[in-house]
Amino acid sequence: MSTSDACQDRCEQLFVAGGYAAVRRAAQEGLDVFGPQADLYCWLALGHVAEDDDDHDDRAEEAFRAGLAIDADHLGLLAGYAELCLRADGFEHPARATRAVTLSRRLKELAPDSPEAGRLADAERWARRGYWDEVRMRTAVRTVERREKALATEAQARALADDLAQGGAAATRAVDPTDRDAVVRAATVEALAGPWNAPVRLLGRHRTAAWTVALVLSLVTNAVLRQTGAVDGFASWGLLWLLPVLLVDRRFASVRKEADARHLAALEAALAERR
Repeated sequence: MSTSDACQDRCEQLFVAGGYAAVRRAAQEGLDVFGPQADLYCWLALGHVAEDDDDHDDRAEEAFRAGLAIDADHLGLLAGYAELCLRADGFEHPARATRAVTLSRRLKELAPDSPEAGRLADAERWARRGYWDEVRMRTAVRTVERREKALATEAQARALADDLAQGGAAATRAVDPTDRDAVVRAATVEALAGPWNAPVRLLGRHRTAAWTVALVLSLVTNAVLRQTGAVDGFASWGLLWLLPVLLVDRRFASVRKEADARHLAALEAALAERR
């Protein structure tokens, strides 16, 4: 690692790629090599904050405080620490929750028009949300996540069909391990090629239609069971029609997760070689 700037660039690229553990490793390595620096403590803290876990939040707070001890006016540290405090539970972490006011005030005094101040303002509006606002937001987020997963599965299955039509070898040969899309395609071919995976590929390509058919069959099955007197009220037997589509979703998602792990490991190694 030649310079502190190179280390920070490495942290940024890993953070954008979602490699939060790798961000923490890179930031800590930079601190070990170059000594205490506010920017590196900021990356270390953000690498913990992104995990959204109580233990990581505690480690993030330690990093934020260590960075601010070096540079009390660091905008990134002030904004990140204030956001962490805003999302803290006031009963479990009362001191952390009340600290948000001081941090926010200081950031707005230093740079009221900065991107950091704008991001913090958004976080403050989110923190002031009411119960029903939170319920609606969570519902919206889950809806978006389900839609994105559905689109990802269908796109992954279509790419797989294209790769297999070309023989499949091209997708797995000479893959750039730092290219996420290429890694996902290669991992998908490796995991889902072969005649035994044909039903998985078919349902993946036509996921939306498959879900619709499965839901209709589920409703019809439950209606028939009630009308014939086999069950009283709601029965879960009809939901068995949804099982194949759920398994296909999980299969494609598992491949993406494995491919993401490969991609992040390769990206971390490639960036480490440049130092």
